[in-house]
Amino acid sequence: MSRADQIFIQNCRDILARGVWDTDRPVRPRWEDGTPAHTIKLFGVVNRYDLREEFPILTVRRQYLKSAVDELLWIWQKKSNNIHDLNSHIWDAWADENGSIGKAYGYQLGVKHRYPQGEMDQVEKVLWDLKHDPGSRRILTNLYNHHDLSEMALYPCAYSMTFNVSGSTLNGILNQRSQDMLTANGWNVMQHMLAQVSGLEAGELVHVIADAHIYDRHVSVVEELIAREPYPAPRFTLDPAVTDFYAFTKDSVKLEGYQAHPLEGKIPVAV
Repeated sequence: MSRADQIFIQNCRDILARGVWDTDRPVRPRWEDGTPAHTIKLFGVVNRYDLREEFPILTVRRQYLKSAVDELLWIWQKKSNNIHDLNSHIWDAWADENGSIGKAYGYQLGVKHRYPQGEMDQVEKVLWDLKHDPGSRRILTNLYNHHDLSEMALYPCAYSMTFNVSGSTLNGILNQRSQDMLTANGWNVMQHMLAQVSGLEAGELVHVIADAHIYDRHVSVVEELIAREPYPAPRFTLDPAVTDFYAFTKDSVKLEGYQAHPLEGKIPVAV
């Protein structure tokens, strides 16, 4: 059984056993038919993954790594807020008629700021620090810009990534205000990529979730998933020839021996 499966199954069991329903109050999300989308949730879930031991991807349901990498590169590399720059349709529900999701995600990473080293965006500053000042305790990105929240189609869910170098190991903390356990639970490939181009090894990833929840219409699906027998974790490889972060593509990643259970049918998404 993979570590990712163990964590996911335990998280979901804990939510279903000890979680709190929000059916006693009005909620913002709606299903496609206009019905309020209620959730059962746990507060303050913290998970730890050692990326040196295995790559955190679920096997109790098939996940599509290259689609996930495409989305991450859309945010971190292209620094885009337009769905026309993305190959999947997962953000379509939040885009306007021009394809924009507003001043969210990639837009925030691409804004230039003034640092002692000169003008850089947040990604450029992280790359500079990892190469030139790896002992810094200030290496992080932040997408939750209160000044721009009113111009975002969706407030950032995974809003902050903090990097910390210990010896030759790059560790990270991913902070998430809200996580839909069925549709959004996954992994972070960026730590591997940033480590490689900085001459480091990806180490521990700590994932902090303030509000870990399961939607009402997802409960039966989640119950089916956590009853399944997981497969062993696959082997993750990253093209070793890439030394420039901006040269990575979705084809730079590969999973060897990935076995996973299929998930039949379309998962409804609350907007």
